[in-house]
Amino acid sequence: MALRCKTLLATLTLISLGGCNLVPGSHFTGIESTEKAEQLQSELEQVNIQMIDSRLIALNNAKRDALKPAVATQGIDVSNYEYRLGIGDVLTIGVWDHPELTIPAAVQRTAEFDGFRVQADGTISYAYAPNIPAAGRTVTEVRADLVKRLSRVIEDPQIDVKVVGFRSQKAYVTGEVNRPGVYAITETPLTLVDALNQAGGLNDKANWRTVTFTRGDKIETIRLDEFYANGDISQNRLLKHGDVVHVARDDNQNVFVLGDVKKAGTVKVERYGLSLAQALSETGGLNENTANASGVFVLRKRDIEKDGVLADVYQLDANNITALVLADKFQLEPSDIVYVTTAPIARWNRVISLLLPSIATVERLDDLNTN
Repeated sequence: MALRCKTLLATLTLISLGGCNLVPGSHFTGIESTEKAEQLQSELEQVNIQMIDSRLIALNNAKRDALKPAVATQGIDVSNYEYRLGIGDVLTIGVWDHPELTIPAAVQRTAEFDGFRVQADGTISYAYAPNIPAAGRTVTEVRADLVKRLSRVIEDPQIDVKVVGFRSQKAYVTGEVNRPGVYAITETPLTLVDALNQAGGLNDKANWRTVTFTRGDKIETIRLDEFYANGDISQNRLLKHGDVVHVARDDNQNVFVLGDVKKAGTVKVERYGLSLAQALSETGGLNENTANASGVFVLRKRDIEKDGVLADVYQLDANNITALVLADKFQLEPSDIVYVTTAPIARWNRVISLLLPSIATVERLDDLNTN
């Protein structure tokens, strides 16, 4: 079927070009027309044409299911998580039954102001216990060191150590969130999803499909849609000092609806997908008096250098009621072009001659947005 369609389209294209006539044994007259004919025929040979039917829907669903990663059932293990102190962190230290060793907070002064700051050399100093190593250690380890040293002057000291100022470690959330900024790493584990929530969530311009996660010189793409839509908690990450979470804009998450529809334009691919039926509905549907219901096409560009195919073209015959079900099941992808033709299907060469150049145009727009 696809081969017959391709042959028919190529033949119709050649017949219509430049007013030339094609008869057995003849050739195109005019170098310009011949060059155009050969170019379009070559492009048509690089187009994969398919009908949108139940078999195609089943095949696409199977491909999508195969590409989905196995959904993780266990989250990040934080049972052994311990915050390690760093330079700039502030501690409060209290010794039971020894108020003289506890600095009281003055009026209008905070515990952080009166606390013990980890100095540039990584130590803190306390009464009877100077230069205690703190950077890189846990509160429990610092407390044990204090108990050991104060035991020389106090019998069985009961010491309480708390972090009141988390100043040494930070993660960054940038891009299209409601409150981009710097977020402290504290004694409570901070995950990537936690940080996005603290940043107020994604705004209306955000690309909710993926976010960029940077740790040192390693950059990773996180499938946020898999986390939210399918509960794939393997996409989450436990943040460390210096990590960057960046949410990009969603400029490329659009579908273009052209041709004989009531309101041609772009339709955004939402978080849970966009079907062909939804895209047509968003643009007002087909013009009932002029549109050709058999000529609803979806053009999807491909990587020609990878598999030798310029584009996939999907045709929907909307003349029967089952087409509405098929259109609802057919999922569009960002940068797809939906085109509704006015002309009978036998003159589809006009459509292909209009659409094929648009692939390069959309690709250039994508490159500009990316850069």
